[in-house]
Order: sequence, then C-alpha cells, then structure tokens
Amino acid sequence: MKIELKNFKIKDIFEGYEDKNEEGVRAFGGKLDVRPKYQREFVYDDKKRSAVIDTIKKGFPLNVMYWNKRNDDTYEILDGQQRTISFCQYLNGDFSFEGKYAHNLTKDELEKIENYELFIYICEGEESERLKWFETINIAGEKLTNQELRNATYVSPWLADAKHYFSKNNCPAKGLADKYMNGSPIRQDYLETVLRWISNNKIEEYMAEHANDKKYDNASELWQYFQTVIAWVQTIFPEYRKEMKGLEWGEFYNKYHNNSYNATDLENRIRELMLDEDVTSKKGIYEYLLNGDERNLSIRTFTDNMKREAYERQNGICAKCGEHFEITEMEADHITPWSQGGKTIAENCQMLCRDCNRRKSDN
Repeated sequence: MKIELKNFKIKDIFEGYEDKNEEGVRAFGGKLDVRPKYQREFVYDDKKRSAVIDTIKKGFPLNVMYWNKRNDDTYEILDGQQRTISFCQYLNGDFSFEGKYAHNLTKDELEKIENYELFIYICEGEESERLKWFETINIAGEKLTNQELRNATYVSPWLADAKHYFSKNNCPAKGLADKYMNGSPIRQDYLETVLRWISNNKIEEYMAEHANDKKYDNASELWQYFQTVIAWVQTIFPEYRKEMKGLEWGEFYNKYHNNSYNATDLENRIRELMLDEDVTSKKGIYEYLLNGDERNLSIRTFTDNMKREAYERQNGICAKCGEHFEITEMEADHITPWSQGGKTIAENCQMLCRDCNRRKSDN
C-alpha cells in the first residue's frame, strides 16, 4: 500500500469534465473517474453545493480528498466525489452562486476559483485494499449507507442493472411505487428494501450470488419481483391511503400472497378500523387484515383512573379466580373483547390477576 499527498488546482481537475449520466462522470483531462460504479449518485442539495463554492471563494480549506491510482495511470475518486462534482458543475455553468454563474464572474474572481489548490491523497494498492479504504475514509459529509457499502463490494453488470431500476432519481421503481416506499432511490434505500424482501433479510448472500455468477447479467428477476409485489398490493388494497407508505409490502407478499382476500370486504373493514378510536396504530391495520394479529393495531389501553375505578368496584377481587390482590398485582382486561365490539371505556374494564389475564390471553 502506498499513499502520497499531492496538490492540484481546480482548473486542472475541471479540464475535460463530462457528465454522461449512466456512463459516469470524468474530469482531469479524461484521466479521473469521478463517479466509479460503486459510488453513489450525486446527492448534494443546492445548499451543500453552494457551501462548496463559498468555501472555495473565501479561500478556506475544503478538506482533503482521496484518489485511487489505477494500473493504467488513470484515477478514481475514493472520497470527495460530491465536492468535486459541485465545483465542476459550477464552472460548467450548471448552477449559479449568489446570483452569478461562472461566466458572469470577473477575471480575477474566476481565476481565484480556478487556481484554488486541493490537497489530495493518491493511493495505490490492490483491489481489496481500495475497497477497504473507501469504507474507512468516507466518514465525513454524506455518510455512506449500508447499501452503498454493499454496492462497493459487489460491483457487477447485475448491480449496474439493478441500480438502473432502483437507484436513480427518476428510476422505474420510483415511478411505479414511490407512494409505497420510504427513503431515497439515490441513497440506495429502494434497492436495499427490495433486496431485503426478495432475500428474506439475506442481502449480502443474494448480492454475492448474483454478482459472481455470469448467468445473472441483468436484474430482471429483481425488477419483476418488485412489480409483482406492488401489483398484489394494488389488487387487494386498491384504495390508497397515506398509512400505506413505508410498510413492509414485500414481506407481506412473501407470507400471504397465496391466501385469498376480497378487496371490497377489506376496504369496508379498513374504513371501520380507521374510525375506531381504540385503534392507535392505523398503519398496523393492513398487516392485521392479513394475519389477524390484534397486536398490530396497538389497541388503546385502559387509563390508570379506569383501572382504579374497576379495582375499587371489585373490592380487589379478581373477576376470574375470586382471589384478592393488590392493584399492582393485577391487570386491566376488556369484559367484552375488542374483537367483539367491546370499547376501551370504564364500563368495559375489569381487573384480573396476572395469572388469569395470561391464561385468558393464551386462549
């Protein structure tokens, strides 16, 4: 392993700057791969991008960057992609700062930016060392997500195709199911989610198999699975509600897609549960309708006042076994179960000893 600190002027790095979207970003006279395959998409917002230009114009340090030197004497950025693209985009005229584009600057203002010196560590080593450096040094700024680190390990044609479907700002997955998904495609949240679904939480194993086996030259299997999941959701729950966003639809599909459901009956029940004040987890309604587990609904519990009122009414006697207990040894229970229409109100509260309440819950 060899690491050497060098300094370069911004104008030298900007020379030959090209952003070809899917094909990547290049600079430094075509010798610098600004966005290698394992790197994330550009994620800086306008505020962060402008902060880079402000730092340069004021002559403040921009923090050290890391490049990897390849065997063919070209380079790839290990750390510093977001900052590099920011100043290249500015010099390229892609955005303005403080009301001025680069071509609107005076000669001395432009030269100050172009001649700004960057401190860059040039690293040389084996493939395994490069990826380890990438994980280790990328600890500042936009911290890498777990999926971005996985992408660095499993570079392959399969991964490139998977990112096409799930990792671009306007990727097909976003167009199809943005309202069902949490997170951001460019931060690899969509890709991580669908990989977790299809692999039953064995993402690394799934990626390793598909990256290392040449028969997997594309991600059509993953894309078709995702489309099937979303189509299933839209079939049984055709009325969209905001509570549906971010649910584990792939996991639900894996467990329940062979069951038979009536969409009309489900919709009628959803409306009832949405209006039920005892149901405190409205997002849990969907899983409850699939598996019947009331714990998904977080049914409203009796208040301390309701418990005390029931305890005094019963004179501390358990409503099941007839033994006397302290209130701290008892638990509140619905006389008429919630599933049979019982409400969480004082009149429907009874106190049971812990053993009786456990036995009732188990039955």
